Amino acid sequence: MDIAERKILCVDLRSFFASVECADAGFDIYEVPLVVADRSRGEGGITLAVTPYLKEKGATSRCRIYELPKGIDIIYAKPRMARYVEVSTEIISIYLDYVSEEDLHIYSIDEAFLDVTDYLEYHKQNEWELAHTIQAHILKQTKIHSTCGIGPNMLIAKLALDLDSKKSKTGICKWTYDDIKTRLWPVKPLSKVWGIGPRLEKRLNALKIYNVYDLAHTEISILEKHFGVYGKQLYYHSHGIDHSSMQSKHEYEPKSTSIGHGQTLYFDHDASNVKQIILELSDRVAKRLRKKEKVGTVIHLSIGYSKAVSGGFSRQLTIDYPTDSPNEINKVCSELFDKHYDGKPIRKVSISVGHLMERNVVQMDLFGIQAKYDRERRLLNAMDDIHEWYGKNAILRASHFKDSSTMRERNKLIGGHRA
Repeated sequence: MDIAERKILCVDLRSFFASVECADAGFDIYEVPLVVADRSRGEGGITLAVTPYLKEKGATSRCRIYELPKGIDIIYAKPRMARYVEVSTEIISIYLDYVSEEDLHIYSIDEAFLDVTDYLEYHKQNEWELAHTIQAHILKQTKIHSTCGIGPNMLIAKLALDLDSKKSKTGICKWTYDDIKTRLWPVKPLSKVWGIGPRLEKRLNALKIYNVYDLAHTEISILEKHFGVYGKQLYYHSHGIDHSSMQSKHEYEPKSTSIGHGQTLYFDHDASNVKQIILELSDRVAKRLRKKEKVGTVIHLSIGYSKAVSGGFSRQLTIDYPTDSPNEINKVCSELFDKHYDGKPIRKVSISVGHLMERNVVQMDLFGIQAKYDRERRLLNAMDDIHEWYGKNAILRASHFKDSSTMRERNKLIGGHRA
């Protein structure tokens, strides 16, 4: 089996949002207890980033404000998403000083892959030296600290970044195929490994697979039986094998078997207000489906109750034909809500559509609904164009002007936060 032998860098901007705030204020992220969070959302608000200084005190990046360490004079910075996008764009331009666009993959606002294989001779540096050069360039120009994983493929570079780079004094770590047995196989719990979330970890544990060694020594046929084609990928990944390339980087978009949107509410809501929020979330999910040209058959609603009463419910319904219709999504979610809601105050609402497929391969004529959906989609696509040109509030449903609506206010946000 042919295996990749490239020189891939996976660069992560350390505590990015917090680093931007510290850089702009002249603070050192290793000496200042700064948190990026909107305190106006209450003590239950989520922190978007904390400095390494606070992480050493026990804080995590995505904790609630009330969970932050006590007895520390914490500095709070309100999220400025437009500023973070601006700095991220500046750093992307730095990457392009070292590689061409086709050898750069922006994985997220604070993480990127660079295939430097064909540039080492030009820069007269090896991969270690070039990683350090790029790291120093970012720090000098933007005052943002970074870490870097180096590997022969994108997977191993990412694993080196996630599992070892922060332990290095330089923030740079290199893995080769020879490191898989000694550095990857002992990793436990499995959720530490890129691509394995808590739910998948639980399913693997049920098969008595507790670390990567167990995964690597499980028959591939067993993994395929339980996880389908993803089981085969899990097996190969446990051996460090990754057949994708930077040129096929679309394969490395964060994978998802569903598309969804959730909203944590500023205060407790009852059924009458939540129905409006379900409608608005249905619109948002449908828009994301249209953008990705996907349709799905599993519609899921999750309701979280107020902290005072705790609990909630999560239910889904499989429909007969694949959809990206906001009206259909809203109809199903409203029915699920009416059936399972027990009257408690609500603080969180989430909607998703799963079992996705490409819209252009679905033969909806089999269901006699093609013409209906085509008319609706033409209207929605026209609305999308208006939003693109004139802003998200340029055209709205009449219901968006109700007091219970959050759409107009949230349309002013970037990533859920004020610009």
